[in-house]
Amino acid sequence: PVLPQVPALLGPGVPAAGVLVVGNKVDLLPADGPGHLGRLRRSVAAACAGAGRRGRAPGDIRLVSAKTGYGMEGLVSRLQRSWRCAGDVYLLGATNSGKSTLFNTLLRSDYCKSRAPDVVDRATVSPWPGTTLNLLKFPIINPTCDRIFRRQERLKEEAAKTEDELSSEEKQYLNHLKKQGYLVGRVGRTFQQQKPSTVVEFDPDALSYSIDEDPVHSPKKSEKREEFTHNEVKDARWCFDTPGIVKEDCVVQFILQVLNLLTEKEVKLVLPTVAIVPRTFILKPGMTLFLAALGRVDYLQGEKPAWFSVVASNMLPVHITTLSNADAIYEKHAGQELLKVPMGGEERMREFPPLVPQDITLKGIGTTEAVADIKLSSAGWVAVTAHAEEELLLRAYTPKGTALVVREPPLLPYISTIRGARIAGTAAYRTKKPPSFVENLKTTGSR
Repeated sequence: PVLPQVPALLGPGVPAAGVLVVGNKVDLLPADGPGHLGRLRRSVAAACAGAGRRGRAPGDIRLVSAKTGYGMEGLVSRLQRSWRCAGDVYLLGATNSGKSTLFNTLLRSDYCKSRAPDVVDRATVSPWPGTTLNLLKFPIINPTCDRIFRRQERLKEEAAKTEDELSSEEKQYLNHLKKQGYLVGRVGRTFQQQKPSTVVEFDPDALSYSIDEDPVHSPKKSEKREEFTHNEVKDARWCFDTPGIVKEDCVVQFILQVLNLLTEKEVKLVLPTVAIVPRTFILKPGMTLFLAALGRVDYLQGEKPAWFSVVASNMLPVHITTLSNADAIYEKHAGQELLKVPMGGEERMREFPPLVPQDITLKGIGTTEAVADIKLSSAGWVAVTAHAEEELLLRAYTPKGTALVVREPPLLPYISTIRGARIAGTAAYRTKKPPSFVENLKTTGSR
């Protein structure tokens, strides 16, 4: 989400050059075709314009994954090149947008003074909204000409490596990241703090005991916490992690997210933490798609079948049924294992807001390109692909008080093509997970 209240928070004194928009968690979305990152960037730019950030050039937008490191080295270079050490930097954004993970990644990068990771506390990373309660900060390194040159030399050297040239530890960590996301990067450090050699202290008397005596262990001395010296920070600029902004604004009717209605256990199922595997279904008129018990799409009228691709956490179940059975399915299985979220049976559903409908009319543009996304609040979205000029009447449902948005054009228009063979006797296609891409690493065997 791009928050409408961000311009007001920045105030009139912040110059345009002082604002950088970062689209995080890009690692979760599969590449649906060539140029998908360009489409994502344009979508972010359009959302910024709609939220009052008009006039921002596309160069002010960076797509990154703070978790897997994708785009982070480029972000550091961009910050050092444009902002240098001209002032403090604040990470602003909605709850669950990944600011704390971004802060932690910058903390261990060339953006931070080399000794800071040993002194500064890391931000708490949690799926629960509002876990960042204090302003954590680290001192920004001054990007002198010498430091910029040495950093560029390191990046060139690392980009020339192949995966076979990495150490076993680096390979293991890289494979772990590949399982987490589609886009992966490596975040290194050019400037390392030299640590003093460890001095082993021992008590010779403690080593001289008879066979009848047990060794006496000296109590461990409490380790003294490192702190910055006055000279290290007297002229420092700082990078701050801020508490997440709750997405509500009466003026623009920015309605509550689904996440605000869920328990912590339910939030962990709804928020995707690994690469999303798209799930595509072919529906005829008179059929219904449930995304857990958090969203529902009815295909009411149309001449031909259409494709519905679900982009949401892999932990959320999708259930297909007929329109005539849909109400009974929801009544019987909401709060139960079949629909999974919410969980807690009838008692949980008594306090959960009912699903409310909104009719949607779409016109197809072709069997390989989605016409629109139906965003079911923060539960995810359903991309709808239909035959050219085919008119569809749909009815989508989200819990009362949450946002349902029709996004045109869709974020990943060719998402329905990422699928396996049709599963016989069902409306579903087999899932297909695209391969991961590692940034700044030569393909094995390339010249």
